[in-house]
Amino acid sequence: MTTLKAEKRNMQTKAKKLRREGFVTGNVFGREMKESMPIQIAKTDAERLIKSHGKGSQIMLDVDGQMMDVLVKEIDLSPLKTEIYEIDFQALVKGEKVHSVAEVILLNHEKVNTGLVNQMLHEIAFKAEPSALVEKIEIDVGDMKLGDSIQVKDLDIAKNKDIDLVTNPEATVVSITEIHNQPVGDEETEEETEA
Repeated sequence: MTTLKAEKRNMQTKAKKLRREGFVTGNVFGREMKESMPIQIAKTDAERLIKSHGKGSQIMLDVDGQMMDVLVKEIDLSPLKTEIYEIDFQALVKGEKVHSVAEVILLNHEKVNTGLVNQMLHEIAFKAEPSALVEKIEIDVGDMKLGDSIQVKDLDIAKNKDIDLVTNPEATVVSITEIHNQPVGDEETEEETEA
């Protein structure tokens, strides 16, 4: 499991100043914590983390030497998504179900040549104990044909007895739809000839 180093944050220092100094701010909260714990993470470590772990990822957080089993709950990015502002974590409790999301990743979409791959859901919400958490759902769409679709209920996560789905099981995750080829520039040439 990935470990991320962090340190407790002094609330006297403003978040903007910390960002200028190369830190990302965050909070750790959980049912067994009296209050949330403000933290700061080195920007390079935070960037490395979100390259491979998104919202709903389970990691170990090392806060000044105290190891915590946590869930990445929220990632707050700058408006242009170029900078991480804040990452919030939920401390996990063994045996307690937590709300989380699994990222949907489509594989082999370049093999689909009978239609257009249309991804409707990018994440699936669920509740589960820490031991049953799912980070990513990979769907191989390579063999799908025009008119095919996959619903949430078709996925392994829906069949897992340790997971309570929050996303509607009837919701469509991905479908193959018709490609509408519209000739480019036809309207413009008509207007030009009229002018």
